[in-house]
Amino acid sequence: MNPVRVIAIIPARYGSQRLPAKPLADICGKPMVQHVYERTAKAKLVNAVFVATDDERIATVVQKFGGQAVMTPASLQTGTDRIAYAARSLPSADIIVNVQGDEPVIEPTMIDEAVAPLVRDSSIQVGTLVRKIESAAELTNPGIVKVVLDHEGNGLYFSRSPIPFGRDLQQNEWLKSHTYYKHFGLYVFRREFLNKFTQMKQTPLEEAEKLEQLRILENGYKIHCTVTTFDSVTVDTQEDLERVRRIVAGNT
Repeated sequence: MNPVRVIAIIPARYGSQRLPAKPLADICGKPMVQHVYERTAKAKLVNAVFVATDDERIATVVQKFGGQAVMTPASLQTGTDRIAYAARSLPSADIIVNVQGDEPVIEPTMIDEAVAPLVRDSSIQVGTLVRKIESAAELTNPGIVKVVLDHEGNGLYFSRSPIPFGRDLQQNEWLKSHTYYKHFGLYVFRREFLNKFTQMKQTPLEEAEKLEQLRILENGYKIHCTVTTFDSVTVDTQEDLERVRRIVAGNT
């Protein structure tokens, strides 16, 4: 049995600008939120899974497939605010995992990899997951967040731009000269730190990059980054949705 209780919360909004009703999008006979839920439930270090949603339609679907849903106010601005609100009604959890609701092919092992450091080391307040970038397309894509690490595996900075900048090299040589990391939007929080984080004001770097994890760094806290060899696909567009449908169909 785990020495601490770990729960995963999947934030799910109905009103996505680019892909409305995204959590309910059909993927090979199941709604996207069900794929995420079932994969998350397979993580060995997770004791329970919940969906945090502002929409009764999503909650109804979750309950229909046997999942647990927590209703949250529509006024909440971010997925992190949504999981923090939901977590307040789940007081037995020591560690809260924020699993993005738009990653229906996430590997359960990835969740365990991110959770394990916080289970082992009580000094770690927040953790996340990164993967080595292997293509120039990923490196230059602003939709893929990059991160640089210190020698202890903590994030030094997150950016939509390629970092570090290879000043004396052509850009096509950067991947040969340095290890670049892609960041996944999977976060693991200690309960107390999650509450503290959501009470912090937005910071200048966060607003510039549109990356809320920079609020943590700007306030002087560390984010522990675990390197994984697995990959995932975030569904932001119809093209992404078609891609994961092909992936799931190929695995069934």
